[in-house]
Amino acid sequence: MRLSALPAAAALVLATLAAGAAPATADTPADPVLQVDLEAGKGRHHNTGTVLYKRVDGAVNSARIKAVTIHSGELDCAWVQWNNPHNPDGWSNLTTEPSCNGTGLGEYPDIIIKAPVGHPLKVRLVADHLGSDIVHKDIQKL
Repeated sequence: MRLSALPAAAALVLATLAAGAAPATADTPADPVLQVDLEAGKGRHHNTGTVLYKRVDGAVNSARIKAVTIHSGELDCAWVQWNNPHNPDGWSNLTTEPSCNGTGLGEYPDIIIKAPVGHPLKVRLVADHLGSDIVHKDIQKL
């Protein structure tokens, strides 16, 4: 190989490598949907919940809630809530109603929840035994 052919060969190798790397980055979703699973209680008081969400581009401590599912225990009512710094109780429901007595509930609120810097966003599954205080809960960070 002549010396003058080396730059052309190097350019060809670099172009081939660059072209091969492009499909891998194209397959990566720009805005992935993330999932948090929640679980509380045992036996007839076993409650589960799932929150599907996306991060909000360019916003600190913000998430777009895409879907919330809850399946309550046979003897419970269960809610999924988020730690709302603007609520005097500290928590706000992510669904319009609870799941009660072993039923399932699925809602697609498509809302953005926000908190100030330093206040980590969290979701929780809480359940009570038909009118009593909260007896089961699970808390996860978003």
